[in-house]
Amino acid sequence: MKALLTALVAVFALLVAANNVTDYNSNFQFVQHVLSMDTTFEGNRLMWRAIDSPWVHHLAYWLIIAMEFAVGIISALGARALFAARHAPAAQYRGAAMLASWGMVLGIALWFGGFMAVGAEWFLMWQSEGWNGQQAAFRFIMCLFGTLLFLNLPEAGPAPADETH
Repeated sequence: MKALLTALVAVFALLVAANNVTDYNSNFQFVQHVLSMDTTFEGNRLMWRAIDSPWVHHLAYWLIIAMEFAVGIISALGARALFAARHAPAAQYRGAAMLASWGMVLGIALWFGGFMAVGAEWFLMWQSEGWNGQQAAFRFIMCLFGTLLFLNLPEAGPAPADETH
């Protein structure tokens, strides 16, 4: 099951990245508006944070896409390693789980660190009615955290022998 959930994270992240490449402009506008802070509350005192440079907007968007691809690739490699190690010794399985965990952690860094901390708080994305990605980012973060927690639960082994005879 852990391999399957990790594979689903991989598919999700790779689809998000592929969509952002093949329909570049749709989500580029999102990044552009968030960084420009042009839809935040009028007169807010934090507009000095706004970035109006188009090359920075493109750079930020390509960094996001690169991280999405990295989450997908690392998660796919982790899923493959988990599946291959399903009957292996515990140490080998833990190594596979660690690789898969890195995929989740990188995704959390992107959507929690990048979208919630930087986008929502630094660039005040929460103030925008049209360009607020907090809810979507939160859903992604919760799926990643849930998978990360499940990945790191100890494997169920044989029941301990009853020593009360």
